[in-house]
Amino acid sequence: MTWLTTPAHHRWLESETDRLLAFGHAAADPAGGFTRLDDDGHPVDGPWELWITCRMTHVYALGALLGRPGCAPLADHGLRAITGVFQDSEHGGWFTEAGPQGAVDDTKGAYPHAFVVLAAASATAAGRPGAADLLRRALEVSEQRFWDEEAGMVVESWDRGFGTLDPYRGVNATMHTVEAYLTAADVTGERIWLDRAVRMITRVVHGFARGNDWRIPEHFDSGWNADLEYNADSPAHPFRPYGATIGHWLEWGRLTLHARAAITAAGDVAPAWMLDDAIALFDAAVREGWAVDGAPGFVYTVDWSGRPVVRERMHWVVAEGIAVAAALHAATGDERFDHWYATWWDYAEEFLIDRDGGSWWHELGTDNRLSRTVWAGKADLYHAVQATLIPRLPLTPVLAPALARGLLD
Repeated sequence: MTWLTTPAHHRWLESETDRLLAFGHAAADPAGGFTRLDDDGHPVDGPWELWITCRMTHVYALGALLGRPGCAPLADHGLRAITGVFQDSEHGGWFTEAGPQGAVDDTKGAYPHAFVVLAAASATAAGRPGAADLLRRALEVSEQRFWDEEAGMVVESWDRGFGTLDPYRGVNATMHTVEAYLTAADVTGERIWLDRAVRMITRVVHGFARGNDWRIPEHFDSGWNADLEYNADSPAHPFRPYGATIGHWLEWGRLTLHARAAITAAGDVAPAWMLDDAIALFDAAVREGWAVDGAPGFVYTVDWSGRPVVRERMHWVVAEGIAVAAALHAATGDERFDHWYATWWDYAEEFLIDRDGGSWWHELGTDNRLSRTVWAGKADLYHAVQATLIPRLPLTPVLAPALARGLLD
């Protein structure tokens, strides 16, 4: 019997979900959105960030679907912030950052807008008031402002009035749009969102990744030509680091498996490459990212020959490793994925899970002690909570709609 099929392990996962949900309650600012939290779970001063507010709204929508008291009001709090302080009633879309007096950063980015779609879709699945209307509007903005039909990808960032488009293109925003569209497809029943997610996965995974020894280029110009030296002088950037990001290989692999399962569930035949490429991304991440410098843990980034660049260990990478190992085990039944799944939970328990202060440490150094090179504090719960739920859910539908349909194992 593997961990992934053990009821006792599932009970442990459930307890960890609840522990994480309890930690995040303090992030809800009565004056607006969700704040970042520090090491001890106290709110951090500063503007509310759209991506954090949306991710926490998504998480507490999942909590509401789990029947956890107190989670539905927190999901509603997030919805009020998204449709209130973050909403641009003049030009449409949502501000990147906001404060009590209004916009702090009024640019419109594909990355946080993807999380608006995800939050709205999850809250819709949870039956939260106003969520369905927000989802409709968020998908309209995503389609009209960020979806590039010719490229089959999303553009990156606009100014407030959607008049000037940044020439930068990136696969991080594309990746989270894939996640959002997969959720929207399940919640709305509209096939277009699955088809667009598959187009993005095909270009990034079967194109960029396969064509570059599975080291996914992250940064591109307006014509989707890779800029492999982007941010070489700022290699530890939290959103646009230099080189290839190990955690994204794991995340793209998992999203490929969700899309593959959704295609099959729709009665179509998924391309054979989807499983093959997901496995190849997983194997590359283990080979080039896991314990490559003599200590356990995934390095953050590697260069284009596979050598580590930023060696700090990020909690979200382990969470994505856990999630894709569970997904690959579900897709293949291969016990080696259960082995890695258990290995990474053991690592998380020993080094990342903070049993005293709550939540998970977001960054560790090469000695697996607390580090703050890229991340300070415990910004949000998104990756860790999902790592506790994905092993207990089918590959399709994805998280919130699966919970809404009573599919939790």
